[in-house]
Amino acid sequence: MKKLIVIATLALAPVFSAQEMVTKPVQSYQTAQYQAKKKAFVDNLLSKMTLDEKIGQLNLPSSGDFTTGLAKSSDIGKKVEQGLVGGLFNIKGAEKIRAVQKVAVENSRLKIPLIFGMDVIHGYETTFPIPLGLAASWDMNLVQQSARVAAREASSDGINWTFSPMVDISREPRWGRVSEGSGEDPYLGSEIAKNMVYGYQGKDLAVGNTILACVKHFALYGAGEAGRDYNTVDMSHVRMFNEYFPPYKAAVDAGVASVMASFNEVDGVPATGNRWLQTEVLRNKWNFKGFVVTDYTGINEMVDHGMGDLQQVSALALKAGVDMDMVGEGFLTTLKKSLAEGKVTQAEIDLAAKRILESKYDLGLFTDPYKYGDAKLAAKEVYNMENRNIARNVAAQSMVLMKNENQVLPLKKSGIVAVIGPLVNNSLNMAGTWSVAAKHDKAVNLMQGLQATYGKEVKFLSAKGANIDYDAKLEDIYAAHGKKTDRDNRSKEALLKEAVDVANKADVIVLAIGESAEMSGESSSRTEITIPQSQVDLLNELKKTGKPIAMVLFTGRPLALTTVKDAPDAILNAWFAGSEAGNAIADVLFGKVNPSGKLPMTFPRSLGQVPIYYNAKNTGRPLSQELTDKCEYQRFRSNYMDECNTPLYPFGFGLSYTKFGYSDIAVSNSNPKGDQTVQASVTVTNNGNYDGAEVVQLYIRDMVGSITRPVKELKGFQKVFLKKGESKKITFDITPENLKFYNGDLKYDWESGEFDIMIGTSSADVKHSKINWTK
Repeated sequence: MKKLIVIATLALAPVFSAQEMVTKPVQSYQTAQYQAKKKAFVDNLLSKMTLDEKIGQLNLPSSGDFTTGLAKSSDIGKKVEQGLVGGLFNIKGAEKIRAVQKVAVENSRLKIPLIFGMDVIHGYETTFPIPLGLAASWDMNLVQQSARVAAREASSDGINWTFSPMVDISREPRWGRVSEGSGEDPYLGSEIAKNMVYGYQGKDLAVGNTILACVKHFALYGAGEAGRDYNTVDMSHVRMFNEYFPPYKAAVDAGVASVMASFNEVDGVPATGNRWLQTEVLRNKWNFKGFVVTDYTGINEMVDHGMGDLQQVSALALKAGVDMDMVGEGFLTTLKKSLAEGKVTQAEIDLAAKRILESKYDLGLFTDPYKYGDAKLAAKEVYNMENRNIARNVAAQSMVLMKNENQVLPLKKSGIVAVIGPLVNNSLNMAGTWSVAAKHDKAVNLMQGLQATYGKEVKFLSAKGANIDYDAKLEDIYAAHGKKTDRDNRSKEALLKEAVDVANKADVIVLAIGESAEMSGESSSRTEITIPQSQVDLLNELKKTGKPIAMVLFTGRPLALTTVKDAPDAILNAWFAGSEAGNAIADVLFGKVNPSGKLPMTFPRSLGQVPIYYNAKNTGRPLSQELTDKCEYQRFRSNYMDECNTPLYPFGFGLSYTKFGYSDIAVSNSNPKGDQTVQASVTVTNNGNYDGAEVVQLYIRDMVGSITRPVKELKGFQKVFLKKGESKKITFDITPENLKFYNGDLKYDWESGEFDIMIGTSSADVKHSKINWTK
């Protein structure tokens, strides 16, 4: 796909130079000479291995009972010594990892090193915004930079493999794992996927500060029915290839080293045992050369899917194309028997082992098995001030201003500010979900960030005001993985009174409400996607004070905010912003950073609209645009009797402290032919009083197709910085490559016809121009 992205980063921290940015897969292992050397080495090693040792390479247990000093005598250590382990995950710390590696390379028969994996999802100890928040930056420089910092930290501490990026497209906010992905759009998701791979893997996997990336979850995990985690997925192949597959393929094209199978079924067969997915699509169509790993106990779970006993499903997974078994030990305990019974072949076992060994070779582990993990280096590299400053900058750029009436924001650097909400003083929840390596107690919470940044100029008062939820049992469920919500056992009346008393002493209220960190994430599906009533009641009580309210929204998913959106004067969506959350929020609230984030996922008006997404298709009875805009009902048209068709906040939406104006679109050729390039241009002007960045978005609609086509599709974006009063001409180059789609025969091509070219500030606010393109 032709690139239509320009990056302009607002820097609070050092950024990588253009020379350090990776723009294509240029790893050294692509050369023919390197590949020949690798093949010779791995083939020779395989020839020396016993069947048990080959199967052992396919085994990925958790670190289990291992502790420093007991590496050899632990259960894991004994299996490592016997050559029955290919890698470990969830082990943290350079010294621990070195101790286990020592057992592998000094005590096992063939001295084959291990790989060490961890869920480094949005940072290592220095955490960045949750991936959905990172996607809201629409800044590929920052996306890649966040992965690069994570790789440097993790590799210095012994990790050489991350189970990231998660690129599952989802239009389902009930599904908690939307927090871990990049939203609803295949184009934006694809750009983020490849830049995360570039950030983790760099230009050369063997240099020691890069790590293996693992794109997940292949495939379609974000489309589970009813938004319930691990649930069934069923969709047409046309939809798969056009809407859900692109980010996975982008990661493969970027050279991703590994792929993780998803839990859900596809075409009636669980992905872990689905040969069409793992071999026909991934390897034969996309030419993937790395290895496939299951998700946690993914093989064993096929038993409950109804695919047979552990021996049967283990054979099914191997034959499908899975190379490594995470935790379940189905391969370790059944493949030898299956081979003897003719249910799998020696060639299939050898091929899987070969792929694992090749990845270890790419990492340079056969040359230096101890290259990853240096306690002295980790002490300098991990959670240092430079990395924290980068995290602060990225967090600030990810925030989305969703409302700002009467210019309540930015706040004045004077007077008294009441800071109220259940997470105001809670550091444990700032990083959000899937932050397994983070030092949560060190994260900067909102009150700490405000005090540290503006405490000398502004007087800050704080109160909790409400618990996360009235239901103590529910709140206990929300407080998973040690992320306590600090429930206050006072009555709701006492909490509200304290908050109102504090608010009455202030000039303005900063109200921080929404979800706690683990209300989204894995196994965090919700049937209601609203802010809990305890916090809504707090908002309504504070509204009665008459004081201006700037609402800071903590969330890992799109929420239905219809019942609360009118009460605050401003709404700043901070997501879960990571290690430097409080500082970054302070930077935006007081105008040190002008917010420029844009929503990567649609926010519905109500749950009944879900799934709702911008790139939908028309029905044969669409509601007219006029009635859609007026939110009026018309019988026998595709609409609701009790709700608008439009979302509360559309994909691509995000305000600024300044205002941007767009000229009409100028196209260089309205009747192009063949492989010509059309330039579509607008002039964007900063008409406000603040310098700021704007994400200029290009959408295209194919008006007539051999199959029905979406009403619009994102095809490019440019993030540009404009000083107040400044204008810039923004140009997008459009070629037939941008018009291609998978037709009813799954042929990837474009078709002659009329195209609506749209450029604007969000998917719902665009200028239009038409072109007629013929082959």
